[in-house]
Amino acid sequence: MNANREGGVVSSPSERAAARGSRWTNLDAESLADAIQKTADWLLDRQDDQGFWVGQLEGDTILESEFILLLTFLGRESDPACMAMARSILDRQLENGGWAIHPGGEVEVSASVKAYFALKILGFDPESPAMARARRAVLAAGGATACNSFTRFYLALLGQIPYDECPYVPPELVLIPSSWPFSLSAMSAWTRTIVVPLMIMAYHKPVRRPEAERGIAELFPSGPSAPSRRTRKLVSWTNFFLAVDRGLKLYDRLAPASWRKPALDAAERWMLAHCEGADGLGAIFPPMIYSIVAFRCMGLELDSPMITWALKHLDDLRIKEGDRIRVQPCLSPVWDTAIVAIALADAGLPADHPAWPRAIHWLLEKEIRKPGDWSLRGPKVEPTGWHFQFNNPFYPDIDDSAMVLLALARSPLSDAPEVQASIRRGVDWLLAMQNRDGGWAAYDVDIDNEVLTQLPFADHNAMLDPSCADITARVLELFGTLGFPLDHPAVVKGLDYLMSTQEPEGCWYGRWGVNYVYGTWQVLQGLRALNHPMDHPAIDRAVAWLEGVQHPSGGWGETCLSYNDPALKGTGEPTASQTAWATLGLIAAGRRETTPVARGLDYLVRTQNPQGDWDETEFTGTGFPKVFYLRYHLYRVYFPLMALARGQRAGTHEDGGLTDPLACQAPSRRSFDEG
Repeated sequence: MNANREGGVVSSPSERAAARGSRWTNLDAESLADAIQKTADWLLDRQDDQGFWVGQLEGDTILESEFILLLTFLGRESDPACMAMARSILDRQLENGGWAIHPGGEVEVSASVKAYFALKILGFDPESPAMARARRAVLAAGGATACNSFTRFYLALLGQIPYDECPYVPPELVLIPSSWPFSLSAMSAWTRTIVVPLMIMAYHKPVRRPEAERGIAELFPSGPSAPSRRTRKLVSWTNFFLAVDRGLKLYDRLAPASWRKPALDAAERWMLAHCEGADGLGAIFPPMIYSIVAFRCMGLELDSPMITWALKHLDDLRIKEGDRIRVQPCLSPVWDTAIVAIALADAGLPADHPAWPRAIHWLLEKEIRKPGDWSLRGPKVEPTGWHFQFNNPFYPDIDDSAMVLLALARSPLSDAPEVQASIRRGVDWLLAMQNRDGGWAAYDVDIDNEVLTQLPFADHNAMLDPSCADITARVLELFGTLGFPLDHPAVVKGLDYLMSTQEPEGCWYGRWGVNYVYGTWQVLQGLRALNHPMDHPAIDRAVAWLEGVQHPSGGWGETCLSYNDPALKGTGEPTASQTAWATLGLIAAGRRETTPVARGLDYLVRTQNPQGDWDETEFTGTGFPKVFYLRYHLYRVYFPLMALARGQRAGTHEDGGLTDPLACQAPSRRSFDEG
């Protein structure tokens, strides 16, 4: 991939363009090319023999805590893995005694309560310095009564509060027709997979109470009553649903079992059906945990095939690091493989390199060819799409599908008939999945009934799946890459959505990455792929914002706290991934020959490790804003490679014309008609 050089003279147009960046930095073309080579080699060395890449996913301590609480319910708290997870929890305790949900965060009460409870169950002395500090931090944050609803289910499961102090999730909910606004299908995909096992759990109310000395009564200074969500307004949806919750609990106590059985059976069938072919229910940690509890409620023994299957997939999320175990929330091979493929295309990986057929064929095999949950309320279109994990057939997601299709379209195999067929199906599906507001969401169409956010169990901040700028822009980037014109109806609606969601400062909110840096990068990249005029005032404002939040070091960083406080937009410790996003955004906006881009590229080259990756401990991925964040361990590698390679390529031709940094390497753009 290194360009030919003679006598130290830069010999290619792109390298001459990169060399001009040295007017403002110490970056030279050879250093840039060497950095690209090292990172590409780093990634190529880590491709699995089957063709995929998968990096670790790192979340906060709720993963280890909840795993310990589950094993306690199953009577397996003496498993050595519990103590290994406890060590990992203690490693991340804050100085003030609590636990945060991301590095640099403040004490989060639900995470801290679960951590304290897990440690106490395992026999940690409550008067030890660590536990005493943790107890003080929890009480200062409001005590265990301030926990969210999902934490309260764990406390009820282990006998610390009665189930009446949890919101009731009735099994009858699964019987509501999917077209109704309060049905299971009107909720986000991830909420569905959580609430169905909770229905079974709420009906049976299982309890395994540890010894009193291992309980957490001391975290309930005023008793275990739930915090009131009642509003001061006499009439409000919140108050209405609280009244409904009380009525449902009364119904639960009084209704004959024969009345309840059809709904309970339907919930059990739903859960079992959604486990088929998946790496656990929903292939993500929270429903995988709850499904095991639900299986026990259904009378299954610990050694039954279903519980053995579920525990196996849960165990697959564990990462052993010495005498510690860290738990991943899920696995991300489809996402990682698609992005690595795009980054390697940017870096000019030769078309005959063996990594290409392995990666592309693996991605093709992961295409979902049967209807999922999206089809219940969504369009009648040929089933397709890609999920995030190894196997999750009911939940293809729009973001992964768009990223995979970009990888297929930009690969040397793009003209193969099977690739073209997948692209055609995928594009048809994405066109049909556009929301009424012009944007795209993660899993479904028009899951935007705001009333549902007032349900008592909706405090995980993810009841809905609305349009978001970052996914919308990625879909538009795909359409632009495939040659869609600016006047295509879906493009027009998507652009209108993006322009309507730009923040006053010029940035865009990032739903799935932290945060405004992520959203702004993706929008600029999507607009560039569409050949949108890059002198548009909205783009000028976005560029000015990105340039204004660049650090003196040349890097960019943004804290997860910007989701809580928009005044923190674009502020935080510089990271490799966020620096790459900002640099990519500016390059897409046509600002390659500017000081901020040169400084961003220089920052990435200067901070690169000798082996080709970067150090990054911050969480720059978003699960649920304000609730759950992620550190994708490969973000610090493939996004910087993308930025360095596009920075190198976005130079000038011999005739002085600009090279498009987003131009496909192997295939030419194709024209897709509106049908």
